[in-house]
Amino acid sequence: MYEIEELRKKIEAQDYIGALQIIDEIDEMSKEDKLNKIYSYMVILLLHLIKQQAEQRTTSSWDRSIFNSIDNINRTNKRRKSGGHYANSDVLKEIIDEAYPRAIKEASFEAFEGKLTVDMLEEKVDLNMIKKKALSLLECN
Repeated sequence: MYEIEELRKKIEAQDYIGALQIIDEIDEMSKEDKLNKIYSYMVILLLHLIKQQAEQRTTSSWDRSIFNSIDNINRTNKRRKSGGHYANSDVLKEIIDEAYPRAIKEASFEAFEGKLTVDMLEEKVDLNMIKKKALSLLECN
């Protein structure tokens, strides 16, 4: 990892301000990685919530995907050593907003055997209800 080598050089040169900047950069990269993972799991969660609401039914496969998505989001979101979360409820709301367009598009390929366009599927679901449900299923709300 390039940043670790640079950090070592900064410390050896006693450039502590430069070292702290690299630490901040590493911390930010780590947080972005966590948020990207949460986004990916959020798409899956929303996809299945959309299908459930649109088709007004569920399957054990959809339920399992919802459970796994929630578990993976919560596990990824927890800060292990320092406690707390990478994404608070406001950030989770932003991620839900970002993930929804991708999820509805993916759901249009799966719901109703892929026979509906995105626009047709959106007419069958309540966007706000899906977003609220997703947030309520997560630990950090």
